[in-house]
Amino acid sequence: MSSSSAAAAAAAVRVAMVAVFLMATMAAGGSFLEDFDVTWGDSRAKILENGQLLTLALDRTSGSGFQSKHEYLFGKIDMQIKLVPGNSAGTVTAYYLSSMGATHDEIDFEFLGNLSGEPYTLHTNVYTQGKGDREMQFRLWFDPTKDFHTYSIIWNPKHVIFTVDGTPIRDFKNLESRGVAFPRSQPMRVYSSLWNADDWATRGGLVKTDWSKAPFVAAYRGFRAEACGGGRPCEASKSKGGWWNQELDLTSQGRMQWVQRNFMIYHYCHDAKRFPQGLLPECSIP
Repeated sequence: MSSSSAAAAAAAVRVAMVAVFLMATMAAGGSFLEDFDVTWGDSRAKILENGQLLTLALDRTSGSGFQSKHEYLFGKIDMQIKLVPGNSAGTVTAYYLSSMGATHDEIDFEFLGNLSGEPYTLHTNVYTQGKGDREMQFRLWFDPTKDFHTYSIIWNPKHVIFTVDGTPIRDFKNLESRGVAFPRSQPMRVYSSLWNADDWATRGGLVKTDWSKAPFVAAYRGFRAEACGGGRPCEASKSKGGWWNQELDLTSQGRMQWVQRNFMIYHYCHDAKRFPQGLLPECSIP
């Protein structure tokens, strides 16, 4: 091989290595500048550190929020969040997937603030065809304001699995064959917002927002979407397995049962007073 040929080959290898590196970086999640649009709140929402950090703020005038530029139909969506510290009573930090319209689908994480020293309430819900009423609530087994923690939604044709730092806390199964609607046809975007809900969020609205503590700030980093839909074909995901076929094995089921036994504070299937005409159909399915 001539020296010029060797140099060309070496250059090609370098280009290929750079391409592999860039692909790996994209697979690990891009920047907030590339992946999200700030949708409201003006300067209260800030993208910092060259796109690697996003903060939302709430003051007496307004909260703030953002949404993903892309839609997804099935995927594993991760976000690292550090919640509002101190007295966060009255505030809600929402992180969720949603489609549009009156018959929208939605998969929710909502973090309900509380007085200093009291635990946050993690509120989860699943909407299908515009109907929710499937709330489950938890206390967390750590302080979510001290550091970032990873909140994930694994959404495939058979399951919607909520995880916290990899620990499953809830598994909403596809029971369409038993008459239970499941979100599987509407692409959804990722949304997050920080807003004032002191009419209901903390102890049913008994504790109001202390505006002397404003601005309240939540921080985000580490977004990652292994997903399809919105122009991304799902065929590759089907063949690779991974999140597309993910379900809870016996070990994961045991971890979820531990969380629900020790940290769950509300389950819609345990609230007969709320459903005088009868609990939702999935509540009677083992």
